[in-house]
Amino acid sequence: MAVLNKIRQRSLFLILIIALALFSFVLADLFRNSDALTSKSQNVVATINGKDITREDFLQKVEAAQRQAGPNATNTQVMNRVWDQEVRQAVMESQFEELGISVEKDQMRDLLKTALASSPEFQNEAGLFDENKLNEYIANLKETSAAGYEGWINYENQLSLNALNQNYFNMVKAGLTGTLAEGELEHKLEGNKVDIKYVQVSYSTIPDSTVQVSKSDISSYIKDNKKQFEVEASRDIRFVQFDEVASVEDEANIKAELETYVNGRLVDERGRKDTIVAFSDVKDNEEYINSITRSDLKFDDRFLFKSSLPTEVADDIIGLNEGEVYGPYKDNSYFKISKVVAVKQIPDSAKVRHILIPFVGAQSAGPDVTQTETEAKNTADSLLAVLKTNRSKFPDFVTDFSSDQGSVDKGGRYDWHPYNTMVPEFNDFEFEGKTGDLGVVKTVFGFHIIEIEGQKDPKKAVQVGTIARKIEPSEATTDKVFRDASNFEIEAGKGDFEGVAKESGFTVRPVNGMKALDESIPGVGNQRQIVRWSFNEESEVGEIKRFNIPGGYVIAQLVAKHEAGLMSAEDATAQVLPILKKEKKSEIIRERVSATTLEDLAAAEKTTVRTANGVNMKNPTISGAGREPLVVGAAFGLDEGETSNLIDGSNGVYMIQVIKKTPAVELDNYQASANRVATQKASAVNSKVYNALKNAADIEDNRVQIQIQ
Repeated sequence: MAVLNKIRQRSLFLILIIALALFSFVLADLFRNSDALTSKSQNVVATINGKDITREDFLQKVEAAQRQAGPNATNTQVMNRVWDQEVRQAVMESQFEELGISVEKDQMRDLLKTALASSPEFQNEAGLFDENKLNEYIANLKETSAAGYEGWINYENQLSLNALNQNYFNMVKAGLTGTLAEGELEHKLEGNKVDIKYVQVSYSTIPDSTVQVSKSDISSYIKDNKKQFEVEASRDIRFVQFDEVASVEDEANIKAELETYVNGRLVDERGRKDTIVAFSDVKDNEEYINSITRSDLKFDDRFLFKSSLPTEVADDIIGLNEGEVYGPYKDNSYFKISKVVAVKQIPDSAKVRHILIPFVGAQSAGPDVTQTETEAKNTADSLLAVLKTNRSKFPDFVTDFSSDQGSVDKGGRYDWHPYNTMVPEFNDFEFEGKTGDLGVVKTVFGFHIIEIEGQKDPKKAVQVGTIARKIEPSEATTDKVFRDASNFEIEAGKGDFEGVAKESGFTVRPVNGMKALDESIPGVGNQRQIVRWSFNEESEVGEIKRFNIPGGYVIAQLVAKHEAGLMSAEDATAQVLPILKKEKKSEIIRERVSATTLEDLAAAEKTTVRTANGVNMKNPTISGAGREPLVVGAAFGLDEGETSNLIDGSNGVYMIQVIKKTPAVELDNYQASANRVATQKASAVNSKVYNALKNAADIEDNRVQIQIQ
């Protein structure tokens, strides 16, 4: 009890002690995770001119853009595209707010009217835009579909944003006039001419081996030109790739299996009954290929011309008679045996016209399509009945009924096109029928009323049944690749990555300058997992890690970490070395030259005095020497007959003498040139103004920190 009384008496003291302990714990955690003190919230992807872009909003837009882009676009490509859009929108919105530019309700109505004027659902009986129909559509959307209404709001926002951008750039263009003074300058830059004599002492006269450039020279140049050599954080790695590919033995086994189908078999290798009918004796080719042999490529009933057969075996297959078999042969990543199932003469090209009647659910059917499949079939049959008695109505029916926008303007016509260009049902009708045939055909797009207008050049075509086996590694081969990768990973982990690879005969591939948002590894493809690992704070230089990749493994080693800042002298050498060598060669040339005339300089340097006529400032090129802006500029600063001192040019050191100056013709008015200047300025507005605004914007990019994949 005495102890409890003492605790009660000192309860305030204990509370303070506990509070201090908790506070120190929080502080320690903050210092361990310094990002919590210095960085933006992990929920903020970027801050642009004070505006936060949240992770949730950004990822939703990336997800929507990924669905729209389809499977061919990688997640990183889509993410970067959305990033560029978000940055542009934020940068431009800050300008709109600063200038007080907005789209008011009446202007939005005008924008909608312009955008939707040609949409039938918003037109009245006279074919004119009806605002009441638009209001009814929006009200109905708001009542019936939250997602649809949200999509409409996004559409209006996009229209508004486009209009604001257009207004902004139009205002900038309006201020970019070409003054008469600018017009006069433009005219003189083009029209002022100078004829010169010159001697060029080319830098190439001094061998590179005689010019020494030190690492400190390169470092000094980098410091003096910091803007050119600022770089992002990057990583260097090296890796060995282990591919699971079929061995020679694997390929031999695949061919042996296919030989069994060529020759047939009554008993297996152990003498047991195992009847396999020879491919040439098979009657139901589709079942044999798809079900019995379980071919890796299914039976295709299309007829093929020689040009569509594999090039290396085309002559052999097209020359077979019906029922004959060819193979095994290798075609890309398969071994195959092929049988000519049927032979016929087919036109190699056809000309048709058609009317497409879509139905709800058909591929590419627009939101305005309301007919069911049965209704669409009835419509097509009705139109066909009319056309059979009066084909002159075909163009009118195309205009009134066809949904194929690719052919409506051509009267529904698809001019001469080769076999197998259209979807299968369409193709079969136009090539297996005859000129003049008219009929209805159903495809994934709807019902087509097709008229065959012409066919030409019938050729031999074959229907080919093919049993294919993908050339893949066996289990024994994949096991060996796994063992090789594992053994290399263990041995390389002991410290000599390069040496172990060389001893084992493996190729080491370096990847230098990898950026945090890169996704592709040369030779391996899209491997964000490797990039993320190399930029992980816990990954240390020298660390080795195994990665599973499609069809094998990569054993990678982190070689170096380069933080953001100035490029290192080693990395900048390729860019800076030629510049510094030119500077040093110029010094050598200047030190050895004492001549003050062109003739003396030419004699001393064992070269000739050359002439260039009609040189102008607009295009500062000297015939025989190339583009030399500094030399041409110096020429216009000399008087006739005056000789220059030595001038350092792009391709050598020069001495020039002005022979003649011809001023541009004086004009009474320079408005035409001024207009040309104004046009040049206006044409550059859309790209240059935004880039200038972006460079001036305060952009904090946190994409890497939140590890967006």
